[in-house]
Amino acid sequence: MFFGKLLPRDGNFFDMFNQHADRIMEAARAFSQMVANYNDVPLREKYNRDVDNAERAADRVTHEVNKALHKTFITPIDREQIHGLINTMDDVADLIQDSAETMALYDVRHMTDEIVRLTDISVKCCERVRDAVKLLDKIADPSVADAALKTCEEIDRLESDADRVMRSAMSKLFREEPDVREVIKLKAIYELLETITDKCEDVANLIEGIILENS
Repeated sequence: MFFGKLLPRDGNFFDMFNQHADRIMEAARAFSQMVANYNDVPLREKYNRDVDNAERAADRVTHEVNKALHKTFITPIDREQIHGLINTMDDVADLIQDSAETMALYDVRHMTDEIVRLTDISVKCCERVRDAVKLLDKIADPSVADAALKTCEEIDRLESDADRVMRSAMSKLFREEPDVREVIKLKAIYELLETITDKCEDVANLIEGIILENS
């Protein structure tokens, strides 16, 4: 039987999940704009600040969820599922911020086609995470549960796309880039961007588990 028929939804956990997913999207979109406007230094710095602001806002939501867990006796889903989901979502926001900071710290001079492609896939993954999260409080409806599972499958496919781009990017980098410093910089950026999609897939796996156990 679906948990919502038996237990009160104390703690507003679903609302907080949605708030966090929105902050992830803010960070992802700001990062995408930073990449698109990388040669315009004032704009780059503006969007970098926007990423930081979104990540800090996501941290505040994560803190509120973890605090609510300590105060709430009955939770709408398993406590470990709540803890695991919000903290894995927060990892996504952290990785977006890490990617932006690494570009600045390593003084990356230009955006490669591979960075642009990996950024685009990362943004799409974050969009799908937000879409799946927003369905969680309605999975009593089998059609909604099915839609959420399909969204999770799409995240898996996007992560596979990122893997392929990453492998191609690394191959090209080591074959064609003569400057060892640039190799080190770009390798780090590629790996961080691909890890964003990995972490989105982790979120999708947690959501799939919640759906299968509770719908």
